[in-house]
This record gives sequence, structure tokens and C-alpha cells, in this order.
Amino acid sequence: MRNAGRRSILGVLINAVDMDWAAEAVIQAAHDGRRMSISALAVHGLMTGAVDREQKFRLNQFDMLVPDGQPVRWALNWLHRAGLSQRVYGPRLTLRLCERAAAERLPVYFYGSTPDVLQSLTANLALQFPGLMIAGAEPSKFRQLSQTEKQDIARRIASSGASIVFVGLGCPRQEIFVYEFRSLLDMPVLAVGAAFPFIAGTVRQAPHWMQEAGLEWLFRLCAEPGRLWRRYLFLNPFYLFLIALQRLGLSQFSTKGERPQRELLFG
Repeated sequence: MRNAGRRSILGVLINAVDMDWAAEAVIQAAHDGRRMSISALAVHGLMTGAVDREQKFRLNQFDMLVPDGQPVRWALNWLHRAGLSQRVYGPRLTLRLCERAAAERLPVYFYGSTPDVLQSLTANLALQFPGLMIAGAEPSKFRQLSQTEKQDIARRIASSGASIVFVGLGCPRQEIFVYEFRSLLDMPVLAVGAAFPFIAGTVRQAPHWMQEAGLEWLFRLCAEPGRLWRRYLFLNPFYLFLIALQRLGLSQFSTKGERPQRELLFG
């Protein structure tokens, strides 16, 4: 297991950890009934914090931000000599945790996505991990929540007996959700990106070789060009440009951020 500490990438504090260390930290927090906020960040998620001071504040309050994308892992190694040989891929982390949860009798809860995706997700996980206890699965409302709805969701999750909560709302809504719910749930709460539709089988994953080469973005762009072309054709080059500025010492990226003025309550 490897943990090289928290390191700043463009002012966002990423934990330079491998899969084994991240999974063990979450499982221990689940056994202890301890609050823990986690997100698996790829370039898009990291850049939301780099360009938005309020989002940077939110992200840097998380207990653990793991390098989901290969370009994030590469930046940790290039900028900070983290020595990471693997990324902590959100879907793979979800499966690893569900495997451990099944073996160690830790109930899990899923929040986000659609009823159809959740049905396929929970059915596939039940087949893959027969001992997995699914305490609940609640779809997104795809809108802002009221304070009453927020409290109701927190009560449902807390009363379900869940030990781990997985959140799949898309970036950056899922990170905002975890940030705003983190003080209400005495358990690890993880934002896991596209893990829900990938594990459900409703969205295809990139081939392994493309994932390893850091080309997952290209696969997704070809699959959903209308939705993703702006993100990848503008955001990725901008990310590389900013990383170069940090590496060369030509720009300083503060980790402070700015405390959000109000809750956004995405659900």
C-alpha cells in the first residue's frame, strides 16, 4: 500500500495513494462509523476546483481526493515524485469496496442516477458479490433540493443501516452533494463518477489499453460527442498548459479557495 500524502495539483489537494491504501482507509472508517468524504477525481473534476474558488474550497475540505484519471496520476508523479504505479479508478474502487463490504458484512447505499440504472447496478452487484447487503438505492431528483428534502435524504440513509454510501450524480454535482451532506452522515460517503452506469452495463467503458494510455477521454468523446466535445477539446489542453506552468514555477496555485456563500443542494 502506498500513501505519499496530500499534494497540490493546481491548488487542489490530491491524496497520492494507491488502490489498496484508499480501499483500506474507507473500510476502516466504515467499521468505525466515522465520517469520511471521498471523491475519485479525473481531470474534469480537478479543473472545476482549479477555476472555481468555491469549488476548490469544497474539494479541499474532503478527507480524501484520489487520482481517478491517468493524467491526474501522471501529474502527481511529475510534479511531486509520488511514485504511483496505478490510478484509483472510481468504478474499480467501487467494486473493490463492495467486495470487501460483502465479506465484512458492511451494508452499502447508492444515491444518484436513474431508477433503471440503479436496478441494473444493484442486480449486477448482487450477482457478483452474493453476500453484499444493499441497504438502499435512491435515484437522483435531477434538480435542486429543499432543506427539508436534504434532511429527509440524510435521515433515510442514516436509518437504513448503511455503512458506506456511494454517490453517482456526475461532476461537479456529486462533489457538492458529498460536501453538503458530509456532516450529516456518520459513515464514508464517496463520489464515484461514472461507476453507476459502467457497473450497471448501461454505458460502455473504454478498452483496458485506452484506459492505461490515458485515452479514456477519447473513447467517451467518440461515444458522446454532442455532450462532451467542449469538455475534452478545451479543458484537457488547458489542464496540460496549467500543469506546465506549475512544473516550471511560472504560476502559483493557492490551495485556499473561498468558502461557499450558500448551499447548492444538488440532488
